[in-house]
Amino acid sequence: MKAVVYRGARRLDVTEVDALPPGPGEVRIAVAYTGICGTDLHIFHGDMDARVGAAAVLGHEMSGRIAEVGDGVTAFAVGQPVTVMPTRTCGRCVACRRGHSHICHAMRFLGIDSPGAMQASWTVPAELVLPLPDGLPLRHAALIEPVAVAVHDVRRSGIAGGERVVVVGGGPVGVLIATVATRRGAEVLLVEPDPFRRAVAAEAGIDAVDPTTTDVVALVDDRTAGAGADVAFEVSGAAGGVETAVAVLTTRGRLVMVAIHPQPRAVNLHRFFWRELELLGARLYERDDMAEAVRLVASGAVAPERLISRVEPVEAVDAAFTALERGGGVMKVLIDWQEPTR
Repeated sequence: MKAVVYRGARRLDVTEVDALPPGPGEVRIAVAYTGICGTDLHIFHGDMDARVGAAAVLGHEMSGRIAEVGDGVTAFAVGQPVTVMPTRTCGRCVACRRGHSHICHAMRFLGIDSPGAMQASWTVPAELVLPLPDGLPLRHAALIEPVAVAVHDVRRSGIAGGERVVVVGGGPVGVLIATVATRRGAEVLLVEPDPFRRAVAAEAGIDAVDPTTTDVVALVDDRTAGAGADVAFEVSGAAGGVETAVAVLTTRGRLVMVAIHPQPRAVNLHRFFWRELELLGARLYERDDMAEAVRLVASGAVAPERLISRVEPVEAVDAAFTALERGGGVMKVLIDWQEPTR
């Protein structure tokens, strides 16, 4: 079978490997689609070599069907559509003991710390697998994982119906956060300089503005009679995004830090003091978030199709990564592992 193997910065090999039969408590999945995310790009650029190592199989956003079950697995049947929650936790650290296993101190992330979903056949522990409704298109289901990120981020914020929300950054996760927050009854403004991303957001019914031509703080003040936003999500990963997210918040507003910033950022702590603001970190997701993501996508409440810009065969994986890193008309790229006749 084919697999995409990382060989070092900007070097990916499509190679033949043997399928790994499932052991006790495991299942083997025939992968249908694998999504490429920002973390995969960081690995592709060589930024995570100390963690990933050589000859790694990337990928954690995926969908597929059960191809084989190992001894003791009774919850899944061959042919069943599934996705995977790609996090293995230790169950012993302080985070796990306190019920926060999604931020386990000894987390093993599939596709980073162990082989991921960029292969035609993926063998994983059955406990990490989630069933999918039969009618859910597998290309849509490949985005369950980023939808779960958005679900977790919105839950972390504690959004209530009628609250004013600003999402800074209109990539796939930003648009998904805006969508989920809107479903929770929030009034959402998305801030994004890229016109293509704003257009995608608009197609999803999200109000999006360009911070290079709009005074975002003045706009929020005008819409809230000078009060400010209740919640801001920083999803841009840029210093200016942090500044905007802090500046738009109302008294006791909540800033949810979603983006992974590559370096420390300056933060207006006086404003935190003056308005008694709250800063919340939001990382990954819990199993309930994954289950809710399945429900939202299957019901049509979240429509991933708008975010899928390209679907490429595995032989074009280099072009897929290059297209995503260049941006400009690309949101989400999927790798198709299915045979052309299927």
